[in-house]
Amino acid sequence: MINDTFHFGFIGLGLIGGSIARALKISFPGCFITAYSRTLAPLELAKAEGNLDVITTDIDSEAFGQCDYIFICTPVQYISSYLDRLAGIVHPECTITDVGSVKSFVHDAASKAGLDSVFIGGHPMTGSEKTGYANSSAILLENAYYIITPTKETTDAKLQAYVNLVKSMGAIPIVIDYNNHDYYVAGISHLPHLIAGSLVNLIHDTDSDDGMMKRLAAGGFKDITRIASSSPEMWEQICMTNTDAILKLLNKYIASLNDIKEHLEAHEGGYIYKLFERSGEYRNSMNDSSRGALSRAYLLHLDIEDREGAIANVATLLARNSISIKNIGIVHNREFEHGALCMEFYDRSSKELAAKLLTDNNYLIYH
Repeated sequence: MINDTFHFGFIGLGLIGGSIARALKISFPGCFITAYSRTLAPLELAKAEGNLDVITTDIDSEAFGQCDYIFICTPVQYISSYLDRLAGIVHPECTITDVGSVKSFVHDAASKAGLDSVFIGGHPMTGSEKTGYANSSAILLENAYYIITPTKETTDAKLQAYVNLVKSMGAIPIVIDYNNHDYYVAGISHLPHLIAGSLVNLIHDTDSDDGMMKRLAAGGFKDITRIASSSPEMWEQICMTNTDAILKLLNKYIASLNDIKEHLEAHEGGYIYKLFERSGEYRNSMNDSSRGALSRAYLLHLDIEDREGAIANVATLLARNSISIKNIGIVHNREFEHGALCMEFYDRSSKELAAKLLTDNNYLIYH
């Protein structure tokens, strides 16, 4: 069982690594954390804040030989070199893991390094538009899916211990095969990023001289292309390490676009109707809280005026009536989606009380 005596090691301490370290220090205040990074500044800040105990400039047995868990929190393309350096250093009961969004590439590297018995892949599905340790936060992991990908040699005991560790940080562990993981994320993340980037570039390349497309772009366009502003370096690395899975889905997507093109050329309105009917049904079945079928969200959407203090007034009204909000966010697209404010509650009764209270105070509610 994981406790305050555990020794955690980190290779790299950016946004995700820093958030994990913070969460561990909260869950296990007495734990010992050692960290290595090519840049010392984030390590010095982490130590000053009490989220790190020892800064090391070497990956050797003295620094990492006694670790119970080692988190490799570097870009995916560098993980293999660190796995090679850890081989022969760690003790058999240690668990080495990573936080990369591509798993097959990393698992192959772990196998080549002879670490299948101690390696378990990890992918915290969370993040921020800001990077680096300075922007890390323990709550970044709260209620976020944390994918766990064991090897064929991972024992049940070692896997369960890792699952429990993830739960202790407030994340939601999901254990899946690493090959399946790469196909899943290629569809829901990697391909959409490529599509968003190409769509933005299409508008850039075909806009009029006066930039009217750019000027009019709002609502839906900005929402579906927001991820086009992601890190070019990171997405080059992801696409070069998950190429096969992305290509499989990209070919399917190209075929679907060609199908749409053919039906448009034939002026078949019924096809377009069914396209959006089918996609709408499936999209609406997705849980807005990103928890999918694993948990139920209790959501309310409501219209509010675009003025100073409008959100604060809603929050204050609910707080005065002892109604807790689990999550709150602004709906940026008003073109096709009801409500400008989305609130999630902890249970059905809280949602129903909030709906009645807000309705009684002349707010327009959408369930």
